[in-house]
Amino acid sequence: MPKLLPLIEHSIKGPIWDCRMCGQCVLHSTGMTCPMTCPKTLRNGPCGGVREDGHCEVKPEMRCVWVKAEDRSRTMPLLPKVWREHITELRPPVNNQLQGDASWTNLVTGRDKRTPAGWPDDHKSSSPSPEDEDAIELSMVEFEGPFVTPFHSQ
Repeated sequence: MPKLLPLIEHSIKGPIWDCRMCGQCVLHSTGMTCPMTCPKTLRNGPCGGVREDGHCEVKPEMRCVWVKAEDRSRTMPLLPKVWREHITELRPPVNNQLQGDASWTNLVTGRDKRTPAGWPDDHKSSSPSPEDEDAIELSMVEFEGPFVTPFHSQ
């Protein structure tokens, strides 16, 4: 059964969500969008290369995984409210030792939450600190205006 479960999981999640079998499924916290489909496999939001039209800098024909995740986390029908709020949580880097394993088994056993050797123990999902709650929150989709950083001038 241990070898059969990953095949069953992939046969279900692969065609529907383009699952890459990372062993640490976060579909519920990314608007049912697999972040492993990002060409850069980013698990905590978009890189700085999202094009103005919301497409990927690496694959211009592909919509940015994180733009899609943000949109789906707000608009996907039947997505539980608690899952919608998970989009803002910080996820630890993927543990490549779990690649190909059934995330269902790893979830039940807690293996997907264990920190691999060499990682600090503070790499757990977290919510914004109380100090950050006063900050203005803008989603990627809601932002309108010039992109200004210390490296970009108006």
